[in-house]
Amino acid sequence: MPELTLARTGSPLDSRIGLFRGADLRLTTGQCSDCATIPQALWYFADETIAVPRPGLAAANFTRGVTAWDDLRQWAGTHALDGRLDAPPLLWIGSPEIVRGARLSVDGKTLSANGHDWSFAPVPKIPLNRSYYDESSSAFLAARRLSLRGSARAGTFTARTIWPEDFRLDENAPLQAIDAAPAALRALIRGEPRGGAQRPFAATALWERSPGAARRWTDAPALAVMLNGAQGDDDEAHGGHFALVTGRVGAGGAIGDWIANNFYTLDAESEKGILAAMVPLDNYLADLNSGQAWYRPSYLLVAVLKDERVPCRVQAAFERVYNHFYRHQLVYRHATMNCASISVDVLRAIGWNVPARGATSWSAAALGLPYFALRDRSVEKAADTFDYLTEDQTRLFPAAAFEDIGADLLQLATGKLARARTALENALAEDLEALVFLRVPQLPSSRAWGDYPIVTAWEYRDRFPSDRSKAKIIPVPPRPFPDALWDDDLLPSPSPRSDLALAVWAALSVVGIPWLLRRRRRTSQ
Repeated sequence: MPELTLARTGSPLDSRIGLFRGADLRLTTGQCSDCATIPQALWYFADETIAVPRPGLAAANFTRGVTAWDDLRQWAGTHALDGRLDAPPLLWIGSPEIVRGARLSVDGKTLSANGHDWSFAPVPKIPLNRSYYDESSSAFLAARRLSLRGSARAGTFTARTIWPEDFRLDENAPLQAIDAAPAALRALIRGEPRGGAQRPFAATALWERSPGAARRWTDAPALAVMLNGAQGDDDEAHGGHFALVTGRVGAGGAIGDWIANNFYTLDAESEKGILAAMVPLDNYLADLNSGQAWYRPSYLLVAVLKDERVPCRVQAAFERVYNHFYRHQLVYRHATMNCASISVDVLRAIGWNVPARGATSWSAAALGLPYFALRDRSVEKAADTFDYLTEDQTRLFPAAAFEDIGADLLQLATGKLARARTALENALAEDLEALVFLRVPQLPSSRAWGDYPIVTAWEYRDRFPSDRSKAKIIPVPPRPFPDALWDDDLLPSPSPRSDLALAVWAALSVVGIPWLLRRRRRTSQ
């Protein structure tokens, strides 16, 4: 059996990656000594395949000594909405080779592509990962054409990512208009058992500018809102995950080369090997360890556009934000600065006024703080609960962010947006050609089936085991940030809202509550 070489496979840079030209980038690892990328970013990807700008190309910059949001607002206010996009400081590619149009044998042992056959092997499972690729995975994948990212050695192709090519933006998708409201999108997500985890991939056009006209989406710019569902084996993951996606529609409606802007905590090791990064969509969804589609259903609302000025503005904003994120000027916090929070804040900072649902309940948070501390036997966990209950739900819950941004897109498309539009929103409304809803099933494996994500704190309470000792929670080790990589221009992170609440309750417990009890005794006498 011949050895699979780069001449018979392809480079991930042979085509566009998102909105970026592959020819403008080069493959390396985080150990490169001649990259313009900041050292903090490179540290996280020391042993990973990444793409960085070729020498001489300008990479996206950022401003030191200010918050990420002040930097973004100042940058957006001084740069025209003209479609310009600097090269990315870093894209997490994951694998040095790619094979397209491939077939996997029924027994899962042979890969065929471009007139060649190779032995097939999946990359090893990460030790912390509790479930993995199995016979059900092979059976599902053998029935379709595949794109694979991985590496070839001695006649064996070892796959890291396996992407079904029929997961695409189908130009023949049926048109099904829905109300331009969050509830209508929620109904789509929840319209199938388990949120569609075990249903086929589906594409549905929700709106198009010229119904009945021939669709010509190939090479069209795209901006997508993505929601990942709840996991079936992790009671801390009922809220799902969120990302914004940019790219151009590939031949036949291909979407795997789009870029997902994924945010995840940097300060803990993921049990699945997830790293926060700009990453190709096929990796984001179908990396055998970290891919979201291996452990829950997913949903995308895709805006097909006639101009790339808005997706370029969005992607350029994320480039700046990732520089702040890797430096720890912007710190991930599950309750106040998570994947949805950062994405919503990016849009708001550049002129997309995403609506805010407001807090779940300030009164429940304030009055319940002592109870939470007693229930969880932890002041720290009680403080987290306070912050969850007082956070804007659009920023807190991935499903709420998806619904609110998606409803905005529908209202911009149909002319039903009630508020005055910004320049960015005007451009988006002018450029919209179609809105397409994609339902991505969970890929079969040994993992339990996922479901649609919760959208309120009360739904989370109802899903969480009433006997908290039976909750399925996956412990992960910390990932300390090296002292040598802390820059001296970093501003302190804002204090969480719970700090003030804890201080108030502490004062009451020392002064207020004894005073009330003493007064009550005097009154009774």
